Amino acid sequence: MKKDFDPAPRIADELAIPVPQVRAAVALLREGATVPFIARYRKEQTGGLDEVQLRDIEEKHGYYMELHERRESILAEIESQGKLTPELRARIEDCWVKSVLEDIYLPFKPKRRTRAKIARERGLEPLALRLLAQPTDGSPDAEARAFVDLAKEVPDVAAALAGARDIVAEVVAERAEVRAEVRETFKKDGVLACEPVASKTKVPTKFEMYYDFKEPVRTLPSHRYLAIRRGEAEGVLRAGIEVDKVRLASRVATLAKVSPRSPWAGEMKTAVEDSVERLLCPSIETDVRIDLKLAADAEAVRIFAENLQKVLLQPALGRKTVIGIDPGQRTGCKVVVVDDTGKLLHHTLVNLVVGDAGLAHAKKTLGELVTRYAPFAMAIGNGTHGRETADFCRSLETGDKKPIVVMVNESGASVYSASDVAREEFPDLDLTVRGAVSIARRLQDPLAELVKLDPKVIGVGQYQHDVHQPLLKKKLEEVVESCVNAVGVELNTASAELLGYVAGVGASLAKKIVKYRDQHGAFKSRKELMEVPGLGPKAFEQCAGFVRLRGSAHPLDASAVHPERYALVAKVAKDANVKVEELLGNADLVGKIPWKSYVGEGVGLPTLEDIQKELVKPGRDPRSAFEAPAFRDDIRTMEDLKPGMQLEGVVTNVTAFGAFVDVGVHQDGLVHVSQLADRFVKDPHEVAKVGDKIKVRVVEVDLARKRIALTAKSGAVEATGGARPRPDARGDGPRPQGKGAPPPKAPQKPENGFRNNPFAKLGKS
Repeated sequence: MKKDFDPAPRIADELAIPVPQVRAAVALLREGATVPFIARYRKEQTGGLDEVQLRDIEEKHGYYMELHERRESILAEIESQGKLTPELRARIEDCWVKSVLEDIYLPFKPKRRTRAKIARERGLEPLALRLLAQPTDGSPDAEARAFVDLAKEVPDVAAALAGARDIVAEVVAERAEVRAEVRETFKKDGVLACEPVASKTKVPTKFEMYYDFKEPVRTLPSHRYLAIRRGEAEGVLRAGIEVDKVRLASRVATLAKVSPRSPWAGEMKTAVEDSVERLLCPSIETDVRIDLKLAADAEAVRIFAENLQKVLLQPALGRKTVIGIDPGQRTGCKVVVVDDTGKLLHHTLVNLVVGDAGLAHAKKTLGELVTRYAPFAMAIGNGTHGRETADFCRSLETGDKKPIVVMVNESGASVYSASDVAREEFPDLDLTVRGAVSIARRLQDPLAELVKLDPKVIGVGQYQHDVHQPLLKKKLEEVVESCVNAVGVELNTASAELLGYVAGVGASLAKKIVKYRDQHGAFKSRKELMEVPGLGPKAFEQCAGFVRLRGSAHPLDASAVHPERYALVAKVAKDANVKVEELLGNADLVGKIPWKSYVGEGVGLPTLEDIQKELVKPGRDPRSAFEAPAFRDDIRTMEDLKPGMQLEGVVTNVTAFGAFVDVGVHQDGLVHVSQLADRFVKDPHEVAKVGDKIKVRVVEVDLARKRIALTAKSGAVEATGGARPRPDARGDGPRPQGKGAPPPKAPQKPENGFRNNPFAKLGKS
């Protein structure tokens, strides 16, 4: 690989970022710096690039380095064949798209035994070259007779011409400009069509809306394509991209320079039609469907990442004692008490559905726990019997020590309970008790608890099992890393799972930190991290600013000020004739400091501004203040819901076609994208985020299929039922795009609520 290869100008042009900033970011990444560290502590070098920009640079740089390696490999291969001309080299070196590069390389790529290769072995290439040249003289039949040879399995003129056409068909199909034209046609004019597999239509399936489905490729939403892919994988659907092959063959014939005046034109036209039907369309359709899948994956992962970020950055109750309850009817409610650090203090069992004796025991037990531990809150899992359990807890007579009662989303708690992490932490506890601990801790600090789970079990994804798993894993890990470092981590209480996401640490080093803490007691300073085996200067540089140490001898250890700037802060304090600790939280004093006078020696205004903010609010938490959600007391189950009811709910998931909302009945309702606002909404994320409180009205309740359709529009629902959206309102079904677009052939079903929604039919997986 050439060492002078520099994709920075290309990246800068695509991302609209100055070249020097791109080069600075790439240099830091190559040195092993993490994205959170660069974004926070190297603003002067990068010109203040944020994490999103840095990750875009990282991704594109990786793409172009892979492309360059492939480009060098292709050049070497073609050169070894003796076919590398200066023009071809320039064409390859100027290529910046992997698929186009492969198209250029295709004629030189070693091939399997194709029909064209067999024809060449039979000596028919000279005849094929005549056909390709489209001369104005000669006769195809007459010239083909010279190639008839029984020994070479060319028995007659027809066989000779057929072999020549096979060669021509392959040559045409391997031309980069032809493939580009066909690919563009599939993308712009192609229509994805579905039909059911006959043997699967005897029983109802969740893919029935796709049995007679067509939509232009250019307008096909990601979630719909993933649903169709799932239907194909389950053997229910057959799908393909339809194009006008007659028109396409005409375009290819023009590119292949078929001459109407040539006596060879008929043979050439037949060869082109064969090339389009047999070689080009199947190959390009596969490529385009791969591109559709990549785009659908990227969109699904983007949505998942946005939702996950909102979940992880939900407001935290903070360091307060909490009683956690995992509701249960048959086996009873599992009750735990955790202290302000999340440590388990007590666990027991109460039963609310075994008569007066059970209720009396539950009241006595929970009352004693409140009296003994004085919890600030009671966290109740939002599963079955959750609302009833919460009501019972609110009714407890506990005097002036009455804790607040909060419903907590328990998605994934059972997964945590059975995980290696939970077994290691609580080897002697029952799974259900571990689940109650997780529920309590989620209220204290959702981020610290949820990082113990695979993000895919939290329940905020869309078709997450259908997307490319390595891509999903990478993106979700980036989100968790970003959230953890944005909030900061308490060094002396953080779990290994949480520490593993701190910049520069990782899972292995996190375990060593916890082991050191267990053996030597609580850390007394950030600097002590250097004593952890395997944690060297580079790792310390990356992680030190993101760990917090309250009670440390150095006052800045509890802040986001990096240790490399401690000396600078000490100088600032000295110049102000105060101690460093006197600056902390003193907005008036900090505001009077002439910060611009300290610019220099690698320290710019961006870093100084960050230090100033941190001194005013040391260790500040970027998350919103905690506020408990409230549901209507008269709504307990789906049976209580009636069309027209106005409710307040909490957004639990946002997809490409709407938002799911918890209204307190143990079954999320769907607000379709067409019902999210009074105005047109293209992307549900414009108006809804996971964790948002939202006012909705009930449109429709389907008890049999456990589906709730909601609307967030003002006055969109009457007491007798829900209003349907306008024909031009965005629904989940196919629709025309752009001026003059023909209406797609698709089932005309109501788009309101869940009736035409594949996501609702397939479930929230």
